[in-house]
Amino acid sequence: MSFVELFDDWFATRLSEEAREWISARQERIAGGNLKELYLGFGQVSRKIPKLELGLSTAELDAAERLRPGWQPGHWSLPDTVRMRLLLGYRAESSEKFVEVLDRLFATGEVHELIALYQGLPLYPDQPMHVARAGEGIRTNMGAVFQAVAHRNPYPCEQLPEGMWNQMILKCLFVGISLIPVVGLESRNNPALTGMLRDYAHERWAARREVSPELWRCVKPEHQAEALEDLARVLREGTEVEQRAAALSLSSSRHGEAAKLLEQYPGLRAEIDAGRLTWSEPGRN
Repeated sequence: MSFVELFDDWFATRLSEEAREWISARQERIAGGNLKELYLGFGQVSRKIPKLELGLSTAELDAAERLRPGWQPGHWSLPDTVRMRLLLGYRAESSEKFVEVLDRLFATGEVHELIALYQGLPLYPDQPMHVARAGEGIRTNMGAVFQAVAHRNPYPCEQLPEGMWNQMILKCLFVGISLIPVVGLESRNNPALTGMLRDYAHERWAARREVSPELWRCVKPEHQAEALEDLARVLREGTEVEQRAAALSLSSSRHGEAAKLLEQYPGLRAEIDAGRLTWSEPGRN
């Protein structure tokens, strides 16, 4: 099954016959190579398709995962999905031509169109060709567009070079966007990121500003032994939520001294061992 076929299955129970006919007629012309129809159709989606969430079932999400491992379209909207249906229905004669079409759509897209295009990164052919485009999404000052790259999107984890990945994680913390929905956070952790985040935390402390508890998820003593001192400081002086975050960081560390430090806080150790304390909500319990 292709992405286009999967989208059509989803639309069958979510869109009116009139909307499906509009997609079908437009898609027939796009598949024939009529790029004008693609560009016009992309802009007309907001008037033709109801602004509703896609609302996928568990079975539908499983089908998406089988088709493209790591893909998480559960938060997509109907207009987002229709835009991808139109774009992926275009049969480009080469990867370069597909990128050329993408470039035009990105250049002329309004915010909702950009969100759809960045969410679609894991679905495009020749994945490595879109790294520079993902980098533009990371640098944007539009929060919703940045989140379309950083959240629930397997593309950054799979394709971004280390430096670009690290900048994305730092930006999440800088603008106050949670790391919880970032795909592959643990697998892409690296010593340079630990150093960057420690420097950032020290800058915040020097300015007497708060440090996001989630920052400590990516700070690993095995990458820099000095990180143990930072985590010990958080356990001594931090808020309850910060202490929980530091404890979680230590619990997953491979550094030989991490477990010894955590043992000094048996209450936190017991919560972690019992599964009551996790990164999903380190401050709720």
